[in-house]
Amino acid sequence: DLKLQFLYFIALFITSSTMVAFDAGEQTERGFQKQANVFPATKRAIKSKYQKSSKGTLRQWKTVGLGFKTPKEAIAGNYVDKKCPWTGKVSIRGRILRGVIKSTKMNRTVVVRRDYLHWVTKYQRYEKRHMNFAAHCSPAFPVKKIGDEVVAGQCRPLSKTVRFNVLKINPKGKQRLETRFKKFNKF
Repeated sequence: DLKLQFLYFIALFITSSTMVAFDAGEQTERGFQKQANVFPATKRAIKSKYQKSSKGTLRQWKTVGLGFKTPKEAIAGNYVDKKCPWTGKVSIRGRILRGVIKSTKMNRTVVVRRDYLHWVTKYQRYEKRHMNFAAHCSPAFPVKKIGDEVVAGQCRPLSKTVRFNVLKINPKGKQRLETRFKKFNKF
């Protein structure tokens, strides 16, 4: 009985002295978050499409193409988002839309308003119309405010209402100036 207690004490001492504290980092969800193709517990360096981040961990990222640059936060950051076009398994195809952020109340999702003019043949005039759509906003864009201009690309359905992914954010003061169309607000 005494021998058993001694062995138990030694086993406890050995395991507690060799254990390394786990750094939770971006672990804020209930389930463990990791990139799908990256094994987080590897100790050897792999020469492949995975890049080492600034903390020395492996991270997978890609370019979405179409002339859009990969944000620095997507390359060097440590967030995990399976719906991100740079670090997740989402490809951009189809339409590229431009609009203004109307709401940022949802988690990692923004509501974008698109203003456009519709020709009415009977009156030979344009009428103002708008359309709202939801777009997934990756954690690669940490600062997003209402009024910022957004470029979103179409992707597969990410949820019931989300079919677009934010590719670029222009802050409110640095928006493009276009003389052909006059910007308008509410009716």
